[in-house]
Amino acid sequence: MFFKWIFDRIVSLLGLFFLWPVLIVVAILIKIKMPGGPALFTQKRVGRHGKLFTMHKFRSMTVSHSGSSVSVAGEARITPLGAKLRKYKLDELPELWDVLIGNMSFVGPRPDVPGYADQLKGDDRRVLELRPGITGPASLKYRDEEELLAKVENPIEYNDTVIYPDKVRINLYYLDHYSFIKDIQMILCTVLGKRMKYNNEMI
Repeated sequence: MFFKWIFDRIVSLLGLFFLWPVLIVVAILIKIKMPGGPALFTQKRVGRHGKLFTMHKFRSMTVSHSGSSVSVAGEARITPLGAKLRKYKLDELPELWDVLIGNMSFVGPRPDVPGYADQLKGDDRRVLELRPGITGPASLKYRDEEELLAKVENPIEYNDTVIYPDKVRINLYYLDHYSFIKDIQMILCTVLGKRMKYNNEMI
């Protein structure tokens, strides 16, 4: 995955260089529309080989909320501005820094909170060999995850028993069938909001 490593460093650096005006504007909007808290949201996530790292995102929720292991569309804790940032993935722009310093990659499994990594058993733990990503095959398949969870009676149970195991399956396939060309295709599909065929299914 040498080309992946080089690509991540160069593109994340260029992204931060060219997008810094957007980063500043979004940060200002958050401070105006969502006062009383920082523009950036930081949280410990599980990285490669199970090591914890601090992930950076733009804040999209109120500062004081009950918290949950999953996010559901329409939740009161997600502000109107936050909903727009999440819809267009602008909340994830600060993760370019995490990619630049090597904690994340552009493509890979979404970084989990520590509790979910603890649930991985046996062969499933191989997904920890991957550097977590801003996007990836599982992220593309479940790009409407928050809307999907809003339709079920118990979002946490549905996530834990249906969505999360399926994400692990998809990410294991990604690990065993890595392709730099597919990485580029996934990045383009994420930016353009398009779907692609992967492992004989549309994601």
